[in-house]
Amino acid sequence: MALFTGAFFVAQVSLIIVAKPFYAIFCTSCVPHHENPRIIVGKVMENFYAILRDFTELYKNIGEKRRNNMSSNIEIRRICAWCKQEFIAHKTTTTCCSHRCANLLYKQKKRESSIKANNQIIEKVIKEKPIEKIRDKPILTITEAATYIGVTRPTLYGYLKRGELKASRLGYKFLLKKEDIDNLFNKPIDFKIPVRDKPSINDFYTTAEVKEKYGVKDSWIFHIAKEHNIPRTFHRGKTYWSKKHIDDYFAKKAPDPEIKEWYSTQDMQKKFGMTLTAIYSFVSKNAIPKKKVGIMVYYSKKHVDIAKGLIAPEEPKYYTIAEAMERFNLTRDQLYHYVKYHNIPRIKVGKYTKILRAELDKFFEPPKIE
Repeated sequence: MALFTGAFFVAQVSLIIVAKPFYAIFCTSCVPHHENPRIIVGKVMENFYAILRDFTELYKNIGEKRRNNMSSNIEIRRICAWCKQEFIAHKTTTTCCSHRCANLLYKQKKRESSIKANNQIIEKVIKEKPIEKIRDKPILTITEAATYIGVTRPTLYGYLKRGELKASRLGYKFLLKKEDIDNLFNKPIDFKIPVRDKPSINDFYTTAEVKEKYGVKDSWIFHIAKEHNIPRTFHRGKTYWSKKHIDDYFAKKAPDPEIKEWYSTQDMQKKFGMTLTAIYSFVSKNAIPKKKVGIMVYYSKKHVDIAKGLIAPEEPKYYTIAEAMERFNLTRDQLYHYVKYHNIPRIKVGKYTKILRAELDKFFEPPKIE
C-alpha cells in the first residue's frame, strides 16, 4: 500500500512540475499582467524544491518501513570461528563476526582442502606402485617381469630369445616364474663385453665392374657407398668395393619379380601426353615401382594404370571389427587401441570399419623364441 501511495504521489509531483510553469505564464485569468515573469519562475522553483523535499522524506519513510519488515529481529550469541570472539548474530548460519574473519576462514579451508587432495594423490600413487603389486606373485607376465627386473619389454624378450630366461605360453600370454628370475641373479658371472669378430672381406668389385654390371655412374657409386657405409679399399690407384655389400644393396633395390610389364618414359609421354617433369612427379607421388636398365628407367605398367584409374586396384582382404574381435578374443576397445597405436591399416566402408587382415595377423603372430 505504501508503495502504491508513493508511486501515485510521484505522478502528481511530475504533473505539477511540468504543467504549473506553463499554466502560470500563459493563463491570464490567474496571473496579473503586471507581474514580472522572473518572479513567476522564482515561485515555481520554490514550489518545486518544497515538493522535492516532501518526496525525499516520503521515500525515506518507505525505505525504513521496508527495512523494518525484512530485517531479522533474532539475536544469537555466537563465537567467531576465526578470532574466537563473542558476537551477536542475526542469522543461524552466521559463523564469523566480520567480513575479514570470514575471508580468513575461507582461505584456511581452501588451503586445507588443497593439501588434503594432494596427500590423497600421493597416497594413491604410493599404494598403486607396480612393484608392490607383483612383490608376492609367484607367476609374472612379460610386463610384470620387466618391471620387476627394471628393464623394458623388448629387453626382456631379448633375454628370452638368448635363453637367459625361460617362459611358458598360456594362450596369447607368456608367463615367467619369479623364482627363475631370482635364481638368475643369485648366480652372478664375470662381466665381459662381448666382442664381435668382423668377417674378413675377400671379394671385391672394381669401380668399372660395378658400372658395367649395374649400369651406374662413378659419382653415383661413391655417393651410395658413403651413404650406406659400403666398405672399400685402395690398391695401386684403384678403388675396390666389397662385393657382398654392393650385391646386397642392389638386391634390395631389385624390382618385384612378379611385375612383368613396364612403361618407359617415352611410352608414358606418348600414351598420357605427359612431360618428363610431370612423369617424375607422378611416379614419386604414387610410389610407382621402377627399374633401371642401363640409362633407361622403366615404371610398372600395372601400378601406373591403377594410379591413372584405367584399371581397378585389387581389393585387399580385410577383417570386420566383429571378425577380428572373435578371431583374437579381444574387446572392441582393445582392438581399436592396437590398431591405432601400431598404425595397422584400416578403411571405412559406409559406416563399417575394416582392418587389413595380413597386418593384423602379423601383429598378433606369437614371437619366436629360439
